[in-house]
Amino acid sequence: MVKTFPNLEITNTTKGKLPRLPFLKLKEKVLGKTYELSVVFTDNATTKNLNRIYRKKDKPANVLAFPLSKNRGEIFLSIKEIKKSALMFGRKSDVLIGLFFIHALLHLKGLSHGSTMERIEERIQKAFRV
Repeated sequence: MVKTFPNLEITNTTKGKLPRLPFLKLKEKVLGKTYELSVVFTDNATTKNLNRIYRKKDKPANVLAFPLSKNRGEIFLSIKEIKKSALMFGRKSDVLIGLFFIHALLHLKGLSHGSTMERIEERIQKAFRV
C-alpha cells in the first residue's frame, strides 16, 4: 500500500495497519514543505540488510534515515522491531512509531544524538500529541 501526499510518500510493505499519525504535518514542521521524503514501513529482514550495508551492524533496526540530498531523504521503520521495543519499554507501539519517525526526521535535518535532539523530540511530541 502506498499513500502519497505533497512531497511525502508512505509505503507499507507489512500486513499490519499503520497508526493514524500526522506524518505530513510532522515532516513539514521538521523538514519544511519542499523536502521530498519517502517513508517505508517494512520488516526486520529489510532493516537488517540496510543496517549491515550502511552501518556495518548485523541486526535489524527500529528506524533508519538516509539523506539523499539537501532536500530529499528516506526513512525505513521496522514495525516488528518497534513493537518489540514497545513491549520492552512498556509503551504503546503507535507512540513509539511516532517517536522514531520524529527521531528520523531530526537526523535528516542534521541533528545527532544528544540532549539537544532529545529536547526537540520532546517538544515536537507534545506539540503534536504523539
